[in-house]
Amino acid sequence: MVIELTSGALATLLEEATRAHPRECCGLLLGQGARIETTLPAANVHPDPQRHFEIDPVTLIAAHRAARAGGPQVLGYYHSHPNGRAEPSGEDNAMAERAGRIWAIIAAGNVLLWRDGAEGFTALSSRVVDG
Repeated sequence: MVIELTSGALATLLEEATRAHPRECCGLLLGQGARIETTLPAANVHPDPQRHFEIDPVTLIAAHRAARAGGPQVLGYYHSHPNGRAEPSGEDNAMAERAGRIWAIIAAGNVLLWRDGAEGFTALSSRVVDG
């Protein structure tokens, strides 16, 4: 399956990572099916935001409530690795809920998509679409 990522969502991911540097940015990936239509930036509430991330639970709960009310679905999460690679770290593997969510990881101007499955992370193919 190829995940579609709108050009607007891609631009926001890159902007958020640049703005947050040297801290990790984080937030939610919103859309329908295999299409990430937009992102929802969230505060990184982790006590050590330069090396870790924790999505503000208020933002996360509000996004799930909005989805239940007919809004865009929460497809997954994003965060940056300010001094790393755009691939899951050991901590990402430990934190993953293994529910099949999409993770976008931003590093060095790159955005790569991953799925957190029962066996760990697998790389996803993606293409940027207008939007």
